[in-house]
This record gives sequence, C-alpha cells and structure tokens, in this order.
Amino acid sequence: MDILALSAILAQVLLIDLVLAGDNAIVIALSVAKLSPDQRRTAILAGIGGAMLVRILFALVAVKLMAIIGLTLAGGVLLLWVAWKTARELKGGEAGEFTAAPVSLKAAIWRIVMADISMSLDNVLGVAGAARGHMAVLALGLVLSVGLMGLAAAQVARLMQRFPGLAWGGIAIVAYVALDMIWTGWHEVAAHFAL
Repeated sequence: MDILALSAILAQVLLIDLVLAGDNAIVIALSVAKLSPDQRRTAILAGIGGAMLVRILFALVAVKLMAIIGLTLAGGVLLLWVAWKTARELKGGEAGEFTAAPVSLKAAIWRIVMADISMSLDNVLGVAGAARGHMAVLALGLVLSVGLMGLAAAQVARLMQRFPGLAWGGIAIVAYVALDMIWTGWHEVAAHFAL
C-alpha cells in the first residue's frame, strides 16, 4: 500500500477519533478544573496516558469487544455515575464557586481513566474499522487524537474556571452521552435475550 493511501486512512482515523472524542474532552476538563495549573497538566498527561493505553488495548481486541453483549450498557452506567458524582460535587460548593472537580491529583486521574473506559468503546470501534487492519496507523491515530483531546480539555478547564456555569453544561452533555449509551446497550441486551 502506498504512502498516499496510508495517509488517507490515517486522516480518516484522526477525523473519526476527534469527532467521537469531544465528550471525553469535557469529562477531562470537569475532572481537572479545580486543580492548580501544574497539577492540571500532570492529571491531564497521566489521565490521557492511561486512556491511551486503554484505547490501544480496546483497539487490539475491537472485534471481540463488539461481541460482548451489555458492554455499552455497563459503560453507560459507569459514565452516568461519573456525571452524578461530578454534579453532586458541584452542588456542594458555595454559590458561584466552582467545585465540580476532584481536588486531588489522584482522584482527577482516576476519574479521567474511568470515564474514558466507559466512553471510548464507540470511538475505538469506529477508528479500528477506519484503520482497515493497519495497526501502526491505528496506534498513531489514537496517540495523536488523545494528545489533541488533552489540549482541548485544558482549554475547556480554563474556560470553566472563568465561567463556572459551564460546568453544568458539561455535566449535562456527559449525562446525555451516558443515557444514550444505556439506551443503546439496553436494546442490545434485550435483543440478545429476546432470541
């Protein structure tokens, strides 16, 4: 396969990954917004590093993952828990005070990785399909897109610091994605057991 064809496949991988990763950037931003700038950078790097490993592992077994009935449902429930926990922390703050993020570095990293595990399945399956079996292209696409997602999350976190009300919008988006995953996953499970 020539370099032009591989470049086209890589472009497709990046485009799919970036389009499907917008909600992940919001979760990352919500998770790190309360941290200091240095801790924010560390949490984003460590969190997306863990997320990248998870995505690469998911991509390596993407075909087998598609056969697991209930995985989307379980991921949706996990993500809904992340949204609920974040909303509870936000509600607990003083009026006008942004508290929607964990205050410890470890908690922020853990939340980023857990949310990415629950949200990245559709992303990885789409990217794995676009890569057409070219594992090097798939890995490069995932690495680049996760890095770009981390940069986007840092910008969104800064905006949330300036405009604390944006956190509720972010929580609403994450909750919507979680409910959509639960709805889709429930239908997959119901269809499987109806046979």
